[in-house]
Amino acid sequence: MRKFSSVLFLVAIALGTAAQAQTPLERGRYLMQSIVACGNCHTPQGPNGPLPGMELAGGLKIEDKVFVAYGSNITPDKETGIGKWTDAQIITAIREGKRPDGSIIGPPMPIGMYRGMSDNDVRAIVAYLRSVKPVKNQVQKSEYKILLPPSYGPPVGKVADVSARDKIAYGRYLSGPAGHCIECHSPAGPQGAPDVANNLGAGGFIFYGPWGTSVSSNITPTGLGKYTDADLKKVISTGVRPDGSRLKPPMGVPYYAKLKATDLDALVAYLRTLPAK
Repeated sequence: MRKFSSVLFLVAIALGTAAQAQTPLERGRYLMQSIVACGNCHTPQGPNGPLPGMELAGGLKIEDKVFVAYGSNITPDKETGIGKWTDAQIITAIREGKRPDGSIIGPPMPIGMYRGMSDNDVRAIVAYLRSVKPVKNQVQKSEYKILLPPSYGPPVGKVADVSARDKIAYGRYLSGPAGHCIECHSPAGPQGAPDVANNLGAGGFIFYGPWGTSVSSNITPTGLGKYTDADLKKVISTGVRPDGSRLKPPMGVPYYAKLKATDLDALVAYLRTLPAK
């Protein structure tokens, strides 16, 4: 009888854990409204922030010395968005930078980072994209002064989840494949792309937009050494530095404000491990 009771107890725990687990849509909503923050580039902006009713409808102009890009419409609209794309085609676009017609997606889409996004998370993002309101909004094509690569690498195979129990590894995942923070905060290399290979997190990447010009900060210990963990979490989630100054766009503060405390902990723990630059 005691053994039978133990089995029932373990089953009850398992069922309780399963009940608490996030569905793909719930996970996708959390990612998209926090660390992944696709709306930061894919939702058109007005003087007071995102335009109402235009979530992920595209059209935001992003200028650089070598391109003028426009965030694409990634709502389920079948004429101007991705409503006709299959789940597999959306995943290929996100992780491999290739559209269903074979054309290559150019910067600032961080394909190099997204290649490391886990299978479950990219499927969760697709689930969320399917759930948003379709918006008919034809977006003009981006223009590049550089040649785009024929591909960003071989087809992405299976990518496992990173356990949140490993705080530093999970923080690395959040700042790279999920949130691409580390890309925006690395300076431009010889070809104009962020030099994550040699100057990871060293800052200095220049962004041009309606706000004027902003330069990404050094987020290695050289730049963050003066901040306590609490200071740093406040900067990320509120956009306000300890001295009262505010971060400029395109830092996605409205999204990062929704990060779970445990994810903020992991993010900060990882940033503390970066080599000083």
